[in-house]
Amino acid sequence: MKKLILIMLTVMLTSTLFTSCNERIDAGYDGILIKQYGTNKGVQDINLVTGRVWYNPWTEDVVEIPTFVQTKDYAPFTVNAKDGSSFNVDPTISFGVKPGAGPKIYKKYRLKLDVITETTIYNYVKDAFRIQMNKYTTDEIVSNREKFETDVQSTLEKVLKKEGFYLEQLTSGLQYPKTIVTAVNNKNKAVQEAMMVENQLRVAEAQAKKSIIQAEAEKKTNELKQQSLTPLLIQQQFIEKWDGKTPLYGNLPTFFKNVK
Repeated sequence: MKKLILIMLTVMLTSTLFTSCNERIDAGYDGILIKQYGTNKGVQDINLVTGRVWYNPWTEDVVEIPTFVQTKDYAPFTVNAKDGSSFNVDPTISFGVKPGAGPKIYKKYRLKLDVITETTIYNYVKDAFRIQMNKYTTDEIVSNREKFETDVQSTLEKVLKKEGFYLEQLTSGLQYPKTIVTAVNNKNKAVQEAMMVENQLRVAEAQAKKSIIQAEAEKKTNELKQQSLTPLLIQQQFIEKWDGKTPLYGNLPTFFKNVK
């Protein structure tokens, strides 16, 4: 009876081992084998590729680390420029684990990737902005924002690459200090008002020139009319408009006196 019980326990134990000592590592993940006991406790130097992995569940464990691109929208923070002005940064980062770097990352941090993302990588992002912000004055950041953000991304990219990650994209969400925003708005307002006044002056000048041209044209027309009004032409116009009746009052027109 005892022998039968022992055999049954052995069968159950063996069955449990065979059903729980394999795991499938899908594409887009690094599978790493971790020794839980013994002198070699830690991450093996072997990177487990995608596929089914067999391991001893009593002494080993398999952890999956995603290598596909992940996006994280971090909480905003404040960074000071070289001249002391405060800028608000609201960063969003897209990154991933370099294929094959899973064991290195796990061995160093011994944390899941989501925890590393919330803590370590967030600190890397802050440091990248602080390092570059200390090299720029407020005016330089405003006038060279694109270069500043490129420098930040380059700094972060180097750090992540060293740690086994790759940077896909970084959006700074950089916001200028209120004093800068107010100054820029006032400047834009002044420029718009100056342009409006300038346009009004141009319209006034154009209208004045138009009036002068019209006056000169009318003067020229009148001069031509006066030059064309000869005595003979006046008589002809009078004849064309005369109704044939003798005036009741006044003298006869001069041209009648000359008629014989």
